[in-house]
Parts: sequence; C-alpha cells; structure tokens
Amino acid sequence: MNSTVVRTLLVRGMLAGLIAGIPALIFAYLVGEGPVDAAIAFESAQSPHEAGGEESVSRGVQATAGLATGVLVYGVAVGGIAALAFCFALGRVGRFGARATAALTALAAFGAGYLVPMLKYPANPPAVGNPDTLDQRTALFFLMIALSGLLTIAAVLLGRRLAPRLGNWNASVTAGGAFVAALTVAMVFLPSGENVPKGFPATDLWEFRLAAIGVQAVLWTAFGVLFGYLAERVLEPKPVGRQTSTVAA
Repeated sequence: MNSTVVRTLLVRGMLAGLIAGIPALIFAYLVGEGPVDAAIAFESAQSPHEAGGEESVSRGVQATAGLATGVLVYGVAVGGIAALAFCFALGRVGRFGARATAALTALAAFGAGYLVPMLKYPANPPAVGNPDTLDQRTALFFLMIALSGLLTIAAVLLGRRLAPRLGNWNASVTAGGAFVAALTVAMVFLPSGENVPKGFPATDLWEFRLAAIGVQAVLWTAFGVLFGYLAERVLEPKPVGRQTSTVAA
C-alpha cells in the first residue's frame, strides 16, 4: 500500500471518526449526563463548604460545548489511529475486503482499546475519586490499554503461526486462550485503581459505567460502518461503465 493511499485513508478515517462522534455525543448527553449530575450532587453534599465556590466553567457549558469538543476531538484522533491500524491489518488477518477489515478493526479497537482495560480500571464519574491519585490512575489505565493492544497483536500473530499446523479454528482457540491467560496475569499483578468514596450510590456508578461503555460502542459501530464504506471506495473503486454513443450514418 503506497503512501498516497495511506494518507487518503488516514484523512477518511479522521473524517469517519468525526462523523461517528455525533451519535456518540448524542448518546453521551442523553444517557451519561444524568449520572454525572448525580456524582456532582454527591460531592457537593459531602463537601458543602466547597459547593458554593465559583466554577471557572459552568456546568451548562461543560455538559454542552465541553462535552461536544471532547467527544468530537476524541473521535477524530481515534479515527486516524484506527485508519492506520486498518492499513496494517488489511490482507494480514485473512482474506477480508475493506468493509470487513474496517469492521474487525473497529471491533478490536473497542475491545482491546477500551472494554478490556475497563475490566481492570472501570470508569468513574468526574467528581468521584481522590484528585491526588488522578495522575496515577490515568497512567495505569493507559498502561492497561498498551498491554491489551500488544497482547491482542501477539494473539493474532500466534494464531497465524499455528494455523498451518492446527487449522484455523484450533489455532484461533489456542491464541484466544493464551490472550486470556496473559491478560489475567497482568490484571492480577497490576495495582488496583478503585477509588470510589464510601457511600456513593451504586446505582449511579453502575449507570455511569454502562453509559461510558455505550458511548464507545456507538462510536466504534458508527466508525466501522462509515469507514468501511469510505475505505472501499478508495481501495475497490467501481469500474466506470463505458458510454457508447451511436452516430447516425
């Protein structure tokens, strides 16, 4: 794949990420803002002397313009990264076309890039947790993302290496088992990042975490469908029909 095609796919991946961010933004606003408000109310009740302080950015701006900026910029960034991953995966993970490879890339990004790390370090509402440990918790989450991504790549390579001897099905099962085993060891030895204060409503926490997963699921589903279409137009253009003109004699 030449650099011109890669650059074109990169731009289209960023565009697909931007557009995919729109339904994710709507989902985040409708489903996620309620648990965030509940978390802020809990924090205010726990620290009433701090609740009356003036906010540098109002809650209304945070829930609208701030949320939109964060989700859309995130969509552009991960869309570009996923497009590069697509370029690497195309033709290397099986005989899949552009749409199927885009769908598999989006599924891998959602699973390895978010869902698996969240099993160890689940999302917490912005107002929950000790701010003194924020940097540590952020570093641990990104470390888990890196480990999950590397283990996913290793599992794919292992499956490809074993396929000629074991067959595709047995090789996939073996590689999947090795992935789960290595991931389990990593989760056991990595420090815990749980920092939810005592008394925080379990229902609000559960709803926020489900909303966080939902935002990612909507984003990556939309991205996989849209980017697959855009990538197919670049890599598998439909032949232009010949127009035959008949000249009367």
